[in-house]
Amino acid sequence: MFPFTGRKIYQQYFDPRAYLESYFHLGSGTMIDRYLYFVLKELVDTFKSGKVKGDTLIDIGTGPTIYQLLSACEVFQNIIVSDLTDRNREEFNLWLNNHPGAFDWCAVVKHVCHLERNRISCREKEERLRKSIKQVLKCNILKANPFDPVTLPQADCVLSCLCLEAACRDYDTLITAVKNITTLLKPGGYLVLAGVMGNPFFIVGEVRFSSLNVDEVLLTEAITGAGYVIENFHRYKKMENPMEDKDSFVAYYFIIARKAING
Repeated sequence: MFPFTGRKIYQQYFDPRAYLESYFHLGSGTMIDRYLYFVLKELVDTFKSGKVKGDTLIDIGTGPTIYQLLSACEVFQNIIVSDLTDRNREEFNLWLNNHPGAFDWCAVVKHVCHLERNRISCREKEERLRKSIKQVLKCNILKANPFDPVTLPQADCVLSCLCLEAACRDYDTLITAVKNITTLLKPGGYLVLAGVMGNPFFIVGEVRFSSLNVDEVLLTEAITGAGYVIENFHRYKKMENPMEDKDSFVAYYFIIARKAING
């Protein structure tokens, strides 16, 4: 078992640019690359369906990435992004402010536009997303109010990708974290989650970060226990590749759950 990586370690050692360079060059053929193809298709299908919609979406644990928001911005005009570490928010703001040193997302953006059958350019798509982002906030999902001391109105959708496993030490913490982010969501609103199963760690640069080893049973119990009805739970088993050793997960997951109206 790998030692838990707490927030102080993330603040000090998590390198957002190394993370982006290692995992988010679409077309590399790595395991995380296949995760990207999987989750981008799921996100397009989710937001194009018209079922998950509204005015405001909160993204929990955004990190330095934008891939998870590219389809959401076609539906939500107010997007709030958030992350625990200062460096992740700084890296995200490089892209948000169109800084020349920002990470190049064009390959990912073009793929999403292809999936959406959207003929706009990469630049136009990114500008559409930039216009929808209203706040970049510090977030800690282990707090009862993850945005403390800021209090936000409840949102129509809460989205989180690759966050819960990294932030939670054990199953009890996972239960608490799901309940905490549920307070941010309107009754009847949607929780959209994506991540990996069976993963004990991931590597960024030369640093190994812990990851909670979750499965379908644990995720289902945590989500339904927080007052949701799960409407979709898609699980895709990864292809084995012995040449890859940065990660050790067994499957990707994508979940859509609706918060109880009386929740």
